[in-house]
Amino acid sequence: MVTIGVYGLDGESFLHRLRHADVRLLLDVRQRRGVRGPEYAWANSLRLQAALAHAGIAYEHHPELAPTTELRRLQYAEDDRQGVGKRSRRELASEYTRRYSAEILDSADLTPVVSALSSGGAAALFCVERDPEACHRSLIAQRLAEQHRVTIEHLRPW
Repeated sequence: MVTIGVYGLDGESFLHRLRHADVRLLLDVRQRRGVRGPEYAWANSLRLQAALAHAGIAYEHHPELAPTTELRRLQYAEDDRQGVGKRSRRELASEYTRRYSAEILDSADLTPVVSALSSGGAAALFCVERDPEACHRSLIAQRLAEQHRVTIEHLRPW
C-alpha cells in the first residue's frame, strides 16, 4: 500500500507516481472531496475520478475514515498557534492524533481496505497534505501496518 497527497503535484505527475507504484485502486479518505486553488482543480472529485478511470485506476471514497469537521478545526487551531498553513504543515497535533485514533480509527472497520489490497497491484490512501506526517492518512497507514502487517510506502512530490 502507498499513500499520496495532492499538494506539490500536478495532475500529470500525480498519475505518473501512481502508475510507477503500480496503483490499481485509489482510496479517497477525504471528508470533502474538493481542493481550493486552480492549480489543484484536477484533484476535485469528478475530475479526479475521470482521470483515474482513463488511467485504469479504480476509485473508492471512504468517508468513514475522514476526520470530522470538529477534528479538522482542532488541527487548524494548532496550525494557527504554530503559525503554519495547511499546505505547509509538517506534522499533526498530538491531540488531533489522539482524538482521530480514538474517535475514528478505533471504531473503523478496516476490512474493506485490507480486502482491496488482495486484488493485484497496489492501493493508495489519498488525501491532500503533501507530507504524510501532516495528514491522517499516515495514521490509517500506521494502523494497517500494525494490525494487518501491510507494508506502507509514502509517495512524495520530490
